[in-house]
Order: sequence, then C-alpha cells, then structure tokens
Amino acid sequence: MKRMVPLLIGVFLCCAHPSLAGILGQPNVVLLFADDLGTLDVNCYGSEDLSTPHLNSLADRGLRFTQCYVGSPVCSPSRASLLTGRHPHRAGVPGNVASKPGFPGMPVEEMTMGELFQSAGYKTALFGKWHLGTLPEYGPLNQGFDEFYGHKAGCIDNFSHFFYWSGPHFHDLWRDTQEHFEDGDYFPHLVAREAMRFIDDRADDEEPFFLFLPFNIPHYPLQCPVKFRKHYESLDEPRKSYAATVSALDDTIGRIIRKLDQTGLRDDTLVIFLSDHGHSTEERANFGGGNAGPYRGAKFSLFEGGIRVPMIASLPGKIPEGETRDQLVTSLDWFPTFVADLGIDVGGLTLDGKDIAPILKSSERPSPHETFHWQLHNQWAVREGDWKLVANASDTDHRIKVEGDEKLFLSNMATDVTERNNLSKKHPEIVNHLTNLHEEWAKDVGAN
Repeated sequence: MKRMVPLLIGVFLCCAHPSLAGILGQPNVVLLFADDLGTLDVNCYGSEDLSTPHLNSLADRGLRFTQCYVGSPVCSPSRASLLTGRHPHRAGVPGNVASKPGFPGMPVEEMTMGELFQSAGYKTALFGKWHLGTLPEYGPLNQGFDEFYGHKAGCIDNFSHFFYWSGPHFHDLWRDTQEHFEDGDYFPHLVAREAMRFIDDRADDEEPFFLFLPFNIPHYPLQCPVKFRKHYESLDEPRKSYAATVSALDDTIGRIIRKLDQTGLRDDTLVIFLSDHGHSTEERANFGGGNAGPYRGAKFSLFEGGIRVPMIASLPGKIPEGETRDQLVTSLDWFPTFVADLGIDVGGLTLDGKDIAPILKSSERPSPHETFHWQLHNQWAVREGDWKLVANASDTDHRIKVEGDEKLFLSNMATDVTERNNLSKKHPEIVNHLTNLHEEWAKDVGAN
C-alpha cells in the first residue's frame, strides 16, 4: 500500500519556514529532463558550436545553476533520486533497471514527486522515458501520475518506437497501461504534442498541475529532423549528430514553453530544466559528441563530467531572472523544496535532498550540503566542502587512463575542477576522513 500523506497547507509552511513563505507560491510545475546531455551542452553554459535558443531564453528568464549534481551517472538511479529526493540506494534503485518486459523497478513504497503533488491537489502527468520498471505495478500510474504516455525501457528508436538495444527487440510505446502505436512519428514531437494538449486542458482549470517530461534525447540513437542535420553540416562526427539532436531537444522544449505563453500560464508555472547525467561515450553514441569542457569523465563516471549537469529554473516574478547560482545544489533538492512550498507533512521519511528556496531567493545563501555522496557499483565518491574523493574511478571520456595508485583520487575543487591532479598522497588524512564518511554513509543508505 502506498504511503498516505496528510496535507497541511499554510500553517506548516509558515511555521517551518516563515521567511520562505510565498517564494514559489505553489505554482504549476513543468520539469524538463534531458537524457545524456553533456555538462556544457547549452549555449549559455559555454558551448559555442550549438544552437539552443529556447534554453538560452529560459535561462534569461530565470536562474542558471553552475554547480548542480545528479544522484548517479546512469539513467534509472538518477531518475529515482530526482523523483524521491533520496539517494538511489535508499530509494531502492542503485543501478539501471532492466529494460526488457516483465522486470520490477523502483519500489512502489517510495513516495515520488508525483504523489507529493497529487496529495496537494495537483493534476499530474508524465510524458517521455520512464526506465523505472516495466511491470504494470511499477509503472507511472502507480507512482503518482494521473497520465502516462511514453516508453518504459532505457531507449527506443524514435520512429518505430521499438527497443533495439539488445534482442529480442520489442515495441515500447504506451498510453497509460495500454500499448500504443504511432509508427513513423518522431517520439520527442509526440511528447511535445501530449504536453501541449495537457497544458491546453489546464488553461481554464483551477486545479494546478505537475508535468514531468523526461525526454529520451540526446541519448542514442542520435535521430532528429533533417533540418537540424543540415544546420550542422560543417561539424565533424561525433559532434555533428550529437549537436543536431541537442538542437532537436531545444526546439521541442520551445514548443512547450510557447504553449505556456499562449495559454497565459507561464507566469504561474515554474519551469525546471536539467539532465539526468553527463553525455555518453558508448559505441552506440559514436563514442562521444558531448562537451564536458574542462571536467573529467562522462556518463557512468563519478568524475565531474558524469554527475555535474546544466540546470535552469524559471518562475517569472517569483525568482530572479538572468542570474546565476554557483552554490552546490543537487537534483535531489527539488523534492524537499516542494515539500516546504506545498506544506506537506512527510512524517518520518528520510530525505537526502535539501530545501533550496533560500538559494532561489539569494545568491548569497550558502549551499545546504556540507557533504554529498555517490556510489555506482564499486565506484564511489564523496564531496565535503571543496574536497572530493573518487574511489575506483571510471574515466569514461577516455582522455586519461586511471590506474594504479589513482584508484583513490583526491581533488580540491576550488583549485582544480579538472580532477587532473591527484592530491591523495599529499593529504592522506583527508583521504582517511572522506573514506570514513563514505563508509558511514554507505551503511546508512544500504550501499555496503
């Protein structure tokens, strides 16, 4: 049975956070989640060879975060931590959930962002990539979403909507719990169509809404409309196909934001954009194409390029516009931020994210995270202040091979965000301290 959450609007909010009441004001929420997008792969993050005008505009009308981390460098655990505000191990999704039909996923006992908003009277929908379980009981409709349109596996062909990652291949497009066929139509455009229909339905509705749009691009296969391929004809592979797919993502997002403007809902809607983790260097992704800039690593890596992502938040009139936030924040922080804003009592639920409403309000407020932890299989990392320790590191951007005594890699992020200079031998006391913190954390979340 799902956890029942009482709704305590107003009194709880004012008593628990008297200085924060009204910062968000219980808005509609549209959460845009990219798939395998590189750390710097938006114009406003420094990639000069890409065209992302709609995301740039979103940043102009909101906040751009320069030090945002996700809970894991792979798909399923990153999604679980975003939706629950909990570390992936605590949320029961330490690694990728199996894509083939018939497999369980994120435990249904977990409280998701969808359920949080439902308990506050919001209409909820998820259109896009699920990747948190293929069995019906683990689907979005049992995890807090009134509507679902999308695929359950880790990736699909964008036109046939078949899963081709490994055999046997199978069709994977669903509306709610029913298999659905729209052969030949570009899947991100179908997601946008459903999102725009949902927004239109809400235009004259007093009921607020939460719309979660986990896109499946620029994850492989790198498919997009021809006009974007032509735009990048001068680039070489693998950047060419990747860049075209990023622009297809940006264009699709632009359609949704325009619909918010057209319906008059934009000023009442918090729009959040971020990626699930860094870009892929897998063979299916042409061995790269994404841009992590100075940051080491990519998807699957706990170096910065695997877990540090672009994030933008915009709510005109409620949070500042055209500003940056350099504090350490995480994807896990949105759940507790909404808990505070909605005034929801979650009882004894342990949350690993923190309320970041103070940071939304002011660039001077400190990060709420004294420490943060990650683990994927035997690879783990911990950051405390400026110190970051990565153990059993996987450098998936392939520029530098990690071996030998570099299995414990210590960096000071204030002086070397590139993670090229291993300080572990110079500071063994810090290595021991961070290792002890990791062991305590691993025991707490069940990652041993």
